[in-house]
Amino acid sequence: MRIKITLLFYLFSLSIVAQSITAKLIDKSSRKPIPYANIKTGKYSGVISNDEGFFTISSTKDNKSITISCIGYENKSLTIKDIKALNFVIELQESINKLDEVFISNKALNADSIIAKVKAKLTDNYSNDLQQYNMFKRTTDHVDFKSLEFEIDKASHVKKKQLQDVNNSLTALVKQVKNSNMIQFSDAKGKIFTLNKDSIKLEIEKATELLDYKNDFSIDNIQEKMQNIILTYLDTTKTYKLKTGLFKIEDSLSLNDDNFKENNENQYTLDHLNSSIKSLLKRAQLYNGAFLSKLLNTDLYEYKFEDVGYNNGEPVYIISYVPKKGKSKYTGKLYVADDTYAITRVDYGYYKKRRGQKFNLRLLLGVKYIENVSEGTMIFEKDSSNLYHPKYIKHVYGSYFYVSRPLKFIENSSKRNKVAFDFTIEGDNRTKDELLITKHNRLTSLNFEKIKQVEKVPFIKLNKYEKTIWDSEGVLEPSLEMKAFESSEN
Repeated sequence: MRIKITLLFYLFSLSIVAQSITAKLIDKSSRKPIPYANIKTGKYSGVISNDEGFFTISSTKDNKSITISCIGYENKSLTIKDIKALNFVIELQESINKLDEVFISNKALNADSIIAKVKAKLTDNYSNDLQQYNMFKRTTDHVDFKSLEFEIDKASHVKKKQLQDVNNSLTALVKQVKNSNMIQFSDAKGKIFTLNKDSIKLEIEKATELLDYKNDFSIDNIQEKMQNIILTYLDTTKTYKLKTGLFKIEDSLSLNDDNFKENNENQYTLDHLNSSIKSLLKRAQLYNGAFLSKLLNTDLYEYKFEDVGYNNGEPVYIISYVPKKGKSKYTGKLYVADDTYAITRVDYGYYKKRRGQKFNLRLLLGVKYIENVSEGTMIFEKDSSNLYHPKYIKHVYGSYFYVSRPLKFIENSSKRNKVAFDFTIEGDNRTKDELLITKHNRLTSLNFEKIKQVEKVPFIKLNKYEKTIWDSEGVLEPSLEMKAFESSEN
């Protein structure tokens, strides 16, 4: 009887999964995909189309209606039955700019005056404190190694055959790194509770990590694997000091050390996730000194009125901005609602050859770093109280890195035998953080205090993307790259 019940439950679960649908939004004229469109499945619920125009929703009933809105396009309402009839490809028509119908005055629109009204209405339009958000977060990490060089400088007490074996193993490691699929996807779904800009708590319902675990190569991971190879060919009954240049890293390192054991603990430390989400939310807030408030600083940026678009049938001012002074770095567009002067969308990226943080200690410490990518999109949605909340936040950041470290193993014995080698790593990394808010409610300070954030939460290791692992509502549709990912363990 128990087996029959389990089988029935399994078949019922499959039927629910089978009723989710994925569709693609395209521009009717250009046939190009439309990203970041708002797909409403309820008054204050729904999803966002991804970078490639795809979205997924549940379709338990063919007569279920959805509404699609996107700045610059006419709203479109249709049923699940309609979507199926369109073969899951939905065309959106560009909205016609009827500027003369919207504005009676002959006076030219002034970008600076619009920005001034935006700033004057900030407290009326936004409230980020004491909120509960239902969220889905995705992080995509890429690493591209341009150069990998390992060389043993000194190993007088190591036999020639052992030295050859070490070099062969290091060469094999280099080849493995260069041929590896250096991409990782991390997903998490749950709730965010905000007290203020500096204090949030998380409740995570489910988390997954999609990664080729056999080829997990961060800079520290590569150094650890090299150390492990060299230790294998040394006297494993002894321990070693590990130094880089003048600095001591380890006092008593051995192959049996816990540092060299594979970590199979499938858990996230929530403090790190908390910091990451807090950082994303701060980008979409307008307190003094925040990222977004700096984009509204007329001492730093010049503004130009570009056009009037439409969002949900309502006029939206489109204003471009560029740096006014050398310390400003970004360019992009601000989308401002005509009736409330609220910012409904922000696009940003580095202006021309502007860059972020950088330091060059290549000659002194063998380290060079240049933050050369910082771009993103933020979309806001109005609630029943006419307050605007973040609906979708995307931040892409990346850097060039160069690390050249001389490492020396010193045997903890009277002989003080040494093995010295150099390694050089050079490349680029890029991270895309995405946060989708699917629902929001007011929160009291008393309720916030009652919430206890746990230290760690389990996550599910995946070798390839599994659509059925997530509910069909309230998640970001994966990119084609993510769908195609398959680790070497399969």
